[in-house]
Amino acid sequence: MYWTLELASYLEDAPWPATKDELIDFAIRSGAPTEVVENLQELEDDGQPYESIEEIWPDYPTKDDFFFNEDEY
Repeated sequence: MYWTLELASYLEDAPWPATKDELIDFAIRSGAPTEVVENLQELEDDGQPYESIEEIWPDYPTKDDFFFNEDEY
């Protein structure tokens, strides 16, 4: 399983919190690339919903990771 920023971006609008099956269904319905669906299928399924993309890919960059001041624009 590998994630890139481009692949993870397909899950930004997912209905969080969501179970593994719900995320797979969302990815298929939204037209995400096959790699996204394959990555989701490799996730462990303990029946608990994932709260956000950070639980799937802990290195997902957040707004705080960018070094610009939105107030200036």
